[in-house]
Amino acid sequence: MYTVYILQSLKNNRYYVGHTSNIEKRLLQHNSGLTYSTRNHIPWKIVYQKEFNSKSIAQHFELKIKKMKSRQFIEKLIANIIDETFFT
Repeated sequence: MYTVYILQSLKNNRYYVGHTSNIEKRLLQHNSGLTYSTRNHIPWKIVYQKEFNSKSIAQHFELKIKKMKSRQFIEKLIANIIDETFFT
């Protein structure tokens, strides 16, 4: 299983979108400063996650979120205001 996740920084409320096969390990990496792009915004919490059966589908879903380039879009996705069928 692969998980697409959205993290929110407790330091400055920034969002980070990614995918992984081990969400617990990945969150630990983010909060330990092992991920270059997120280490200046520690600590992080998971605010959204969705599981997929294949890595390619998870990557596709992640890229669709990132292509929106919109904080408002991410917040609507987190709040379940956006129907996930939008991505199919």
